[in-house]
Amino acid sequence: MAPNKLTTVLLAACAVLLALAAPPLVVVAGDPDMLQDICVADYKSLQGPLRVNGFPCKREANVTADDFFFGGLAKAADVYTGNAAGSAVTAADVETLPGLNTLGVSMARTDYAPWGGVNPPHAHPRATEILFVVEGTLEVGFVTAAAPSRLLTRTVSGGEVFVFPRGLVHFQRSVGPAPAVAVSAFNSQLPGTQAAAAALFGAAPAVPTDVLARAFRTDAGVVESIRSKFTPK
Repeated sequence: MAPNKLTTVLLAACAVLLALAAPPLVVVAGDPDMLQDICVADYKSLQGPLRVNGFPCKREANVTADDFFFGGLAKAADVYTGNAAGSAVTAADVETLPGLNTLGVSMARTDYAPWGGVNPPHAHPRATEILFVVEGTLEVGFVTAAAPSRLLTRTVSGGEVFVFPRGLVHFQRSVGPAPAVAVSAFNSQLPGTQAAAAALFGAAPAVPTDVLARAFRTDAGVVESIRSKFTPK
């Protein structure tokens, strides 16, 4: 990706983050408000001060500009080597960018292999996601929670935006001949990602086989066959 193009994309994403973080007219659930100018995450003090909805703060005297910098979104991830899904997510959240602590925003870059690279069905329990397609073409969609559930899906191309509401299961799939790239903005410093298949078949301890067999209206052998592909790491 050309440096100027990536810079434009990241500036646009930052504008979205600022809009997401703006005080709402009504009270809504989200990350707690910050109580001071900065609270850079102190990864070394997790056993120290009480941790509530975030990380303990570094002493301000120890804070540097590097605490607010992350260069990981500039480089494409490998979506081919040992990657069954054909996609890879690089997160810029509070666990990789300590200056985000208490600020209530984060970003991510997702790279997709051409023709079928998929970010499998998943949900973000703590954030709405705004996805900006930088390059390529994606088929995207989310499933509503109200019964009967509906799949809302469409194609999104370079320069276009799609929104995934907070907590709803959604996916993206590359449908073009070239690799695709998307940048997402979240209104949480740590939106969380719960992959549907991995949560059900890769949990430890395991979700009981009979529960999954009844839920998916299949037999135990099928459940165990699927589970064998999601061995907890």
